[in-house]
Amino acid sequence: MNNYSFDELSVGMSEDFEVTITSEMLENFKAITGDVNPLHNDEEFAHSKGHPGRVAFGMLTASFLSTLAGVYLPGEKSLIQQVETKFANPVYIGDVLTVKGEITELIESVQRLELKVTITNQNGKKVLRGKMQILVV
Repeated sequence: MNNYSFDELSVGMSEDFEVTITSEMLENFKAITGDVNPLHNDEEFAHSKGHPGRVAFGMLTASFLSTLAGVYLPGEKSLIQQVETKFANPVYIGDVLTVKGEITELIESVQRLELKVTITNQNGKKVLRGKMQILVV
């Protein structure tokens, strides 16, 4: 876990990590949220809608932004204030995602950073893009 103080951060700094989507992740997310949409839970239904398999929950994919801020950039001193995301492409079981954040702005008066975020799959296809505002506490 990183432990950056505000003074150690600079525009252009970036961090990334990889995560592989598993069927257990989908099952656990369904158990936590109660989202029983068949697109995420029924292989045959997903196939009937033109997908190669069950589609991962968009919010499961977006949840890795919490890990990005809380573990990587800035790490344990982070307090997420705002998250904006766009889901660019579906995510499937077995996809290997690269979660990346890059600092685009530092606001010293409130010790806040803006992070440009992207998540890409193993083929380099963007599946999520957005930005976060994070306080460094």
